Amino acid sequence: MTHPMRLLVTGASGFVGGRLWERASAAGHEVVGLGRRRLDRPDYLSVDLGVVGAEDLPDLPWRPDAVIHCAARATPYAPRKAYERDNMIATQTVVDWCARLGEPRLVHVSSSSVLYRDGDQLDLTEDTPLPGEFANDYARTKAASERIVRTYGGSWVIARPRAVFGPGDTVLFPRIIAAAKAGRVPRLTGRTTPAVGDLIYVDNLADYLLQLAGRPELGGVYNLTNAEPVEIQAMLLDVIGRLGFAPPTRDVSLTTAMRAATVLERTWRILHLPGEPPITPYGVGVLSWSKTFVPDRMLQDLGAPAVSVAQGVEEFVAWQREQL
Repeated sequence: MTHPMRLLVTGASGFVGGRLWERASAAGHEVVGLGRRRLDRPDYLSVDLGVVGAEDLPDLPWRPDAVIHCAARATPYAPRKAYERDNMIATQTVVDWCARLGEPRLVHVSSSSVLYRDGDQLDLTEDTPLPGEFANDYARTKAASERIVRTYGGSWVIARPRAVFGPGDTVLFPRIIAAAKAGRVPRLTGRTTPAVGDLIYVDNLADYLLQLAGRPELGGVYNLTNAEPVEIQAMLLDVIGRLGFAPPTRDVSLTTAMRAATVLERTWRILHLPGEPPITPYGVGVLSWSKTFVPDRMLQDLGAPAVSVAQGVEEFVAWQREQL
């Protein structure tokens, strides 16, 4: 464990930020959480970082040793302006606020999606160049947020987690489970070998972020995974089966699914339809393309993940059964 710290965690009302807040407090750190939602807690501030300027932010009871910036617009589909407000403007506000707070260490939670392009990508590293065209507005604005963080005058580090899952998940599994309940999950075909990908269990991510906060000698970029790639569709079908839902009976080719998802997403944007389209090109890509990472830097500097993917899935399934 790192030495006790005073921490400010943004996005504390969300999945990753909330879990980090819990684990940091349990580990003996003094934490103030900040988020858009309203929570009735004395150690929490309800603030929309994409709307207020740094000069309008409330005073803290102390100067933080580190700020861990988890707040983001992380859904697979949203208006472009929402991504820009919550991923770019909010990050600039945090950087400006940190300058006012005496330049504490800044841990920025970005996303591995900044590296994605269409097709398989194996053995990605921290030095892999960013693509010329990003996969979606989320990836584009997260890459822009990284550029903003690099302008910060204090100590900073960028974390790029890959496919965070676990109890409390609001992005990765819930959409698949909702589709399974409605009988809308097909088997995607068209590959000669199964798509494999890395994930990271939320508690492992929280523990890595705490390490990065307490070790100012570590800088640059860290890709964070569970260091054990899995067959994505097989894992999702296993979770669906363990939750008692019927397995898919319909086969859809990757090409057909991608065309349908592209048409639906464009229709939603052109007509300004509410909510999310049933499928998106990004979502099809997550299930259909291999994305794996070389974990050497993470393992060398931060150690091996404490919770395996199998253990994490057990925890998620148990939690999801309670929700159902």
